[in-house]
Amino acid sequence: MSHPQPQGFLAVPPTGTGPGVLVLHPWWGLNETIKAFSSQLAKEGFVAFAPDLYHGKVAVTIEDAKSLVKTLDSEQAKADIANAVVFLKDSASVSGQGLAVIGFSLGASYALDLSVAEPDPIRTVVVFYGTNPEDYAPSKAEYLGHFAEADEFESEADVNSLEDALRRAGRPVTFYRYKGTGHWFFERDREDAFNQEAATLAWERTLKFLRETLSSRQG
Repeated sequence: MSHPQPQGFLAVPPTGTGPGVLVLHPWWGLNETIKAFSSQLAKEGFVAFAPDLYHGKVAVTIEDAKSLVKTLDSEQAKADIANAVVFLKDSASVSGQGLAVIGFSLGASYALDLSVAEPDPIRTVVVFYGTNPEDYAPSKAEYLGHFAEADEFESEADVNSLEDALRRAGRPVTFYRYKGTGHWFFERDREDAFNQEAATLAWERTLKFLRETLSSRQG
């Protein structure tokens, strides 16, 4: 029985089926950049779903984003994400076993939390410039992280602490630091931060990681 689609953006490959990828947006909300990223995943053969944790609201300025984060009910956001997991798991379009989750900044924190809360479906985690202090012992996932060299929101100590926590839990983890970048370097609409060279490399690494980790669990 199919689960009704929660509020969000769904992108399906031209073939109609593919491995499932959950995309968790940054504090700006479900904007055009995240929709375009999800669509690009679909072009590469993945079924991508990005839940709308702000339910229609989108921020452009940092001030607006801070306001949206303050009004975000964390438990409701986790429930929205859990619903999105059920939707993808039950979707006739999603093939294979296990799901991937990709999170940006705020979304990265929720992605990391999800890998601990729901270890069975979540087997692949990609985070962009976001951390979360957790005990990752329950996790069954493999992790890929993309981090900026100079990040006012995520310190080097936080990144190292996350990597150490994942390794202590025995999880496979690969973290990359991108020279000459700051927070949001992957997001094209953040003109003050976007770095084409780093974004292209992070995209290529993400695709390779998704294909390797999800294809190994097909069937």
